[in-house]
Amino acid sequence: MRKWVAGCVVVVVVLVLGAGVVVLLKSKLGGPSDYSGSGGSPVTVQVHPGDSARAIGTTLADAGVVASVDAFVAAAVANPDSVQVQPGYYRLATRISGADALTALLDPTSRVQDTVTVPEGLRVDQVVDRLVAGTDVSAASFDKVLTHPQTLGLPPYAEGDAEGFLFPATYTFAPDANAEQILRTMVQRFQQAAAEIHLVPRSRHVGLDPRQAVVVASIVQAEVSVSDFPKAARVIYNRLNQGIALQMDSTVNYALKSSDLTLTNDQIGVDSPYNTYKYTGLPPGPINSPGQAALEAALSPAVGDWLYFIAVAPDSTQTRFTASYSEFLRWKDEYYALVP
Repeated sequence: MRKWVAGCVVVVVVLVLGAGVVVLLKSKLGGPSDYSGSGGSPVTVQVHPGDSARAIGTTLADAGVVASVDAFVAAAVANPDSVQVQPGYYRLATRISGADALTALLDPTSRVQDTVTVPEGLRVDQVVDRLVAGTDVSAASFDKVLTHPQTLGLPPYAEGDAEGFLFPATYTFAPDANAEQILRTMVQRFQQAAAEIHLVPRSRHVGLDPRQAVVVASIVQAEVSVSDFPKAARVIYNRLNQGIALQMDSTVNYALKSSDLTLTNDQIGVDSPYNTYKYTGLPPGPINSPGQAALEAALSPAVGDWLYFIAVAPDSTQTRFTASYSEFLRWKDEYYALVP
């Protein structure tokens, strides 16, 4: 049993551990165990979103970075900058003091995570390009997983295809994350978004199954700017209801793996189930990864009788909508007059 000594008696116990020294400072209040010295071999630790100082201290103590949780908590309490520690992965030395650990966590150069931003509207092959550029994982590794995606947690309505279900967002990956872990994280983020907007039950309200709703969202994502998503979704539904071919350039571009603003007659004639000039109805699957706004528009289209839309100019984000074919043809002539 410990014997408490009145007054300001400090007991110092020095334990030599490789390059580090544990200094047990015991005041009358019982000071925390702490390391001193230059530290030992490096380790990677993760700070999770919402972690308290004690939670971070526990992570550090378990990894051998600090001698005790209380050593880090004491350093955090003493330093008001401790609230600026960001979630992520950090490369830290083992056997360092709580104060030195906090200093390292506040140093951006200690962070070792891979941050990748995947924008809305990318095809799977384009998503892979982004992931390869932002991580140390090869394209071949991603392609191998995507060829057999059973471990990714895709929803049943994905029908075993990741196209459309790698959710666009900014991701932070562990430096040692592999292709499967990265892709699974993106699918999980899709599942989260789908649950938040009640994709499955609401898709029935617009007469579609969940996969078809994602298809509509992907077309909307590719065709117009965010503000026009609900109108474009309504055009798709109006044309489907009237048995009119969708005639969307974006679906032909998907078949051709291109991004041309204007298509030639040869391109429009491509024989593909994604060619919505040639085949009526929706294409068999999504043509990109739509964001949450596009998914929401597919489930809540605007009210209107529009059957046609076209951009004001090749470099414009403004789109005109009409129910009149003659008006559409006039706008089309104006559009092509501006094509270089």
